Amino acid sequence: MSLKKITFFGLFILLGPMCAVPAWAPDDGFEIMDNAYADYDDGADAFMDSNNTDITYSDSGDNGDVFDAATTGVTLNDGASLINVADFDIAGIMLGMNFEDVYNLYHEHNNLYAPRKRNSLVYTIPADWKYNLDYECRQSGIVQPNKLEKCIRSLAQNRGLLYVSEIHLERVKTGEKIDVFLTSNATDNVVYRIVYSNDVERLEGANPKFADQRDKRRLAFWKNVVAKYGVPNSGADTWITTTNSYDPKMTAYYDSLDLMNLGKQATDIAASSEQSRENFRAKPYAF
Repeated sequence: MSLKKITFFGLFILLGPMCAVPAWAPDDGFEIMDNAYADYDDGADAFMDSNNTDITYSDSGDNGDVFDAATTGVTLNDGASLINVADFDIAGIMLGMNFEDVYNLYHEHNNLYAPRKRNSLVYTIPADWKYNLDYECRQSGIVQPNKLEKCIRSLAQNRGLLYVSEIHLERVKTGEKIDVFLTSNATDNVVYRIVYSNDVERLEGANPKFADQRDKRRLAFWKNVVAKYGVPNSGADTWITTTNSYDPKMTAYYDSLDLMNLGKQATDIAASSEQSRENFRAKPYAF
């Protein structure tokens, strides 16, 4: 197995649908330019409210690490068969589940896992859409940084662009965590990555007994992983659906599992980018 350890950013309490308007809904002509900010609320920013410890806001990343992982490729072990990794679950969470499904699983049923105490949900605006909204707000004369950020988030919320991008769960008694990553509303806000981690690698001190206990935890964890998912069919620690690394796959580490569908994320990024270009509110140039 790989010696790598995964560290992820933290997020889970439901606020309800942010907006029913599709992100790609067409505008009613250029007149929208004059009324684009009627829905802008300059009041309290719910997504930066320090009194609400359950949610936070984060800018979307450049996804470079994800695509680097996809381009490394995967191979099938000699004599091994392909596995439908899309059928795998981690504590009941599966690839392709939507936000409501995950919410219902952990909020309306008794479960071993609970929302993380702080920032259990992370809300995000797709980067390309945020650039659109930044342009609109600045065209209206809003340039002061704090007001500009509020304008962007308000418009994003009202247009269905603000979405739950991460859910963070924990099982405090056993030191286990689950981080769930979801696509944007452009592709129905579904799970494309699930990362499970535990405290197997933790060393309590320099005494040899702690290293011995860690090694035994590693062995016990690995035995449980193989009992649930079967023997890896790619290398010593990876389960693959096909030899295309963008298809569902899962990799095990000494203290974690990484279940992902990078193809779903790539599709989401492409769809969001295309929709943002089609709906960019350019000035009504006349020539």
